[in-house]
Amino acid sequence: MTDPIADLLTRIRNAIMAGHKVVEAPASNLKKEVARILFEKGYILGYKVVEGEGVQATLKIALKYNPKSKKSAIKSIQRVSRPGLRKYVGAEEMPRVLNGLGVAILSTSRGLMTDKEARKENIGGEVLCYVY
Repeated sequence: MTDPIADLLTRIRNAIMAGHKVVEAPASNLKKEVARILFEKGYILGYKVVEGEGVQATLKIALKYNPKSKKSAIKSIQRVSRPGLRKYVGAEEMPRVLNGLGVAILSTSRGLMTDKEARKENIGGEVLCYVY
């Protein structure tokens, strides 16, 4: 697999369209950090890493839906930087997703963080994805 983050985002997108409650994906430290940020910002109910009998652990993500309208908390989740075309931004040109209502997940020298946290710490990095 050349782009594991795009694979995770596609699994989440497909599960939302199908109305699933839980998404499973092969676990990695980067995917755990993406799930942590989605959980902290309220886009998912929770996540956990299940150690399997095989070589790699599994990351289980519980998706969040509105109980009345059955709509997902995630309206859109899209990959920005990809292996063929990396997108880097400095602290000054940090993207604002949906005029501040969404979040951009960045990979910085201090780990994964949102665009607001990176702007506050005045550091740039690679824009992994937009979520709103």
